[in-house]
Amino acid sequence: MILKERWFLVFLLCSSIIFDITAQHRKVDKQNNNGFVEQSLKAPLGADLFDADQYRNDLEKATDALIFKDDLNLKKRLSLVSENTDTFIWAPTHVMVEVAEKVLIDSIWITAYEHYGLWDSHKINSYDFDPRDFKDTIPVNLYNSYYGSGWSAPLDKTKINSDFGMRRYRWHHGTDLKLNVGDPVRSVFDGIVRITSYDRYGYGHYVVVRHRNGLETLYGHLSKKEVKVGQEVSAGDIIGLGGSTGRSTGPHLHFEIRYQGLSINPIEIFDFDIGRIKAPTYNITAQSFDHEIKMREAVFHRIRSGDNLSVIARRYGVRVSQITRLNGISTSTILKIGRRLQIQ
Repeated sequence: MILKERWFLVFLLCSSIIFDITAQHRKVDKQNNNGFVEQSLKAPLGADLFDADQYRNDLEKATDALIFKDDLNLKKRLSLVSENTDTFIWAPTHVMVEVAEKVLIDSIWITAYEHYGLWDSHKINSYDFDPRDFKDTIPVNLYNSYYGSGWSAPLDKTKINSDFGMRRYRWHHGTDLKLNVGDPVRSVFDGIVRITSYDRYGYGHYVVVRHRNGLETLYGHLSKKEVKVGQEVSAGDIIGLGGSTGRSTGPHLHFEIRYQGLSINPIEIFDFDIGRIKAPTYNITAQSFDHEIKMREAVFHRIRSGDNLSVIARRYGVRVSQITRLNGISTSTILKIGRRLQIQ
């Protein structure tokens, strides 16, 4: 008998049992203005399919009272949730973990369906995930209305300005969508805000949301951010207003979808021409990251007249420090015409 059926029978035999979360776990003051995560005291939909109390107890052993730093990984816990990634059982643990930003996060958001094992609100890709070693197929259940989890287009109108793909010597990791300054930008799935930051040479004002389906999304060039780190959002909630901040030639939304820090072409999941999601499930395969593997191949530049490190770095969209590190030189090194420099 499969696991799901077994737990369903347990539920039928023990239908009089109710979950008493408050009797076993401490309460956390719910304050929107300090980034604390608000929690519902009701048993979540689908909680009857597994032992939620045991699941919370297991996670508490690994997470309770831990203070997370940027380089500290949360030990992943094997659970009934992680054994079946295409289901939508989602049981908040009410085990609050203090992260480096002094924000309390429910530990289930840190593990996020066991796809993640750390929390970092500064780096977009802080995960040690090498696509060259990825051979599996992971079905990601994007949404499921039966369990109360939906989806939303990032904008009311989704007209593509620029596609995902190579731009000269650098990869464009998202899809640019046309908008007017001040247009509402919405979270595409339920999730929790992991990053709100500003990058003057790139994304401008941007937000990264971690979703309970195992994906993360990025929204760039915002004129204003409407959320804070640690804030829970639902599909369709406004996370910012459209703009043209950072490295931008005009108002648009730079929209990315990532798994374990690596980008996935958004048009594999969304049909922007009609503003709808393509299917409730998306299969992540090795082919999803072919572009990432290609990017990791070594790139060299042969020095020509007029070149300097700043010019070369801008041409390939990398930092000068990366070029000096890869080639064992300094910013004062004389560049000889004809010499080959490794760029990445």
